[in-house]
Amino acid sequence: MASVDVTAEGTLARYAPLAAKVAESALRLLGEDGSELSIVLVDDEAIRELNATWRDENSPTDVLAFAQREGDGPEAPGLLGDVVISIPTAARQAGERGHAIEHEIRELLVHGILHLLGYDHEESPAEADRMFARQREVVAAIESGESRR
Repeated sequence: MASVDVTAEGTLARYAPLAAKVAESALRLLGEDGSELSIVLVDDEAIRELNATWRDENSPTDVLAFAQREGDGPEAPGLLGDVVISIPTAARQAGERGHAIEHEIRELLVHGILHLLGYDHEESPAEADRMFARQREVVAAIESGESRR
């Protein structure tokens, strides 16, 4: 079974159980159920700071992924990395897209996990199609499983 750690403070903590459940399901569906994943639920200011530091973009974003399987260092088998989600941005996007914040969190979390597994929608249009198709498939499977409970 996957090892998932969720960090969230204050009112953001109410989304931690959802994030943990979604991550465990997504990792199982993606064949990574023996992996370790860290999730951090933050506000717009915290994600803006991370975005500025790591991507040179001084604005909030919805999700960031920090892979442990990249770079020149020793590979730690099973250790995927960190997914950071801005809950206020997720809430805004959910409203704009006409669905619940819980759905948006599922989308963002699966998106981040796919990045940790090497998917990159910025690489090419074909890779974007592949990544977003996989994202839709995994989110649909998760939501279908949740609706049966």
